[in-house]
Amino acid sequence: MRDEILIRNHSNRIRITILCLFTVIACAYGQQNDTSFKGKSYFPKFSWDTTPMYYHFGDIDRVLEPEEIQFISDRTDFICMEKSHAYNQLGDQVLGTKHEVEAFHKVKPDVKVLFYYNSYVVWPFSQFNKEFTREGIVKNKELTKFLARDPQTGKLLEKTNGPAFSYYFDALNPEFREWWVASAVEGVKISGSDGIFVDRMNVDENSDYHVDDLAELAKAKGKMMAALKEQMGPDKILVGNNAARTKEVFPHCDAFMFEHYNSSVTNKENLLKEWSDMARIAEAGKISIYRFGAKGKGKNDITKGATKTGGIEKRSHDQLEFHHACYLIGAQPYSYFQWNWGWNLADGNLVDYPTLQKPLGKPKGAFKREKPDGWVFTREFQHASVWVDTEAKTAKITWH
Repeated sequence: MRDEILIRNHSNRIRITILCLFTVIACAYGQQNDTSFKGKSYFPKFSWDTTPMYYHFGDIDRVLEPEEIQFISDRTDFICMEKSHAYNQLGDQVLGTKHEVEAFHKVKPDVKVLFYYNSYVVWPFSQFNKEFTREGIVKNKELTKFLARDPQTGKLLEKTNGPAFSYYFDALNPEFREWWVASAVEGVKISGSDGIFVDRMNVDENSDYHVDDLAELAKAKGKMMAALKEQMGPDKILVGNNAARTKEVFPHCDAFMFEHYNSSVTNKENLLKEWSDMARIAEAGKISIYRFGAKGKGKNDITKGATKTGGIEKRSHDQLEFHHACYLIGAQPYSYFQWNWGWNLADGNLVDYPTLQKPLGKPKGAFKREKPDGWVFTREFQHASVWVDTEAKTAKITWH
């Protein structure tokens, strides 16, 4: 028993030491300021005047109304059109994105609008993927060489629990990578987008890839992003979703989203690591996007329109302060905040959150941790004082 206690105490000391190290690193990076960060000419405009916002959404049924374009333009300079936007109206996500790129640029010429493309899931909504259906691969079996197979059975892997039936791409195939990059570049070109949002870029033990060797997959993804960045041209933004810790991908991306897609990436330990990641990204002259979704929305299906869960809009207002505070504690120059409860246009993307329009001002310094092994953090901005307890999941932002 005594030995067990000694071992347990030793383990706890190691854990505390590691967590304290993360704090030191994050605080050191947190000294990053606007004078040392020079945003690239093709980046969106960044300002601390109010909370810097990023919007990412789609409506499978239709293009946006003029008043919706104006509402979103009033709140952000940085937008991505989601995977199936206007598919039912125009028959092609690429054309849906093209329509909105033109509409947003007309209202706000400097706004940056991105094209969405997935590097793993073969969503059927774009003109490039339309033949990757059960019927399509029966007609053209050559297409299957681009698709991932079950390592045990050799059968094509099928995704049946998403917004639409789909297959998975095989990034380990060099011929596929060449085709995918060409398609992604063409999507940006046709749509007139200011860059691209590449989904499924995290390669780790939690990323649900159907391969035996994640290290080889990470190398393959790095090659894809290097080729994409080169072929898109020097003035296009490349966003890698959940890719901040994929070292093979990091050099080739301009921006990284922290999607917070499940509980494993919203625990207190990971939030602390992410603040260090955000500072590291800023140190490299790149963009962060810190996305949270309100809880309690039920199932969300982008092919069926807005989530119908009762009371979710009120809950999104109630839950905003904690998640907003989590963003502000780690925010760096060119760090953006995204807040909704789903990827559909109507899932919070047209809701007015007055707090997000309040004057914020530049941070006065890095965040502070009340105790070396505690989970209470504070940070001061010109017009706001931020307090958050990531263990209790409570926060207070005092505006002044």
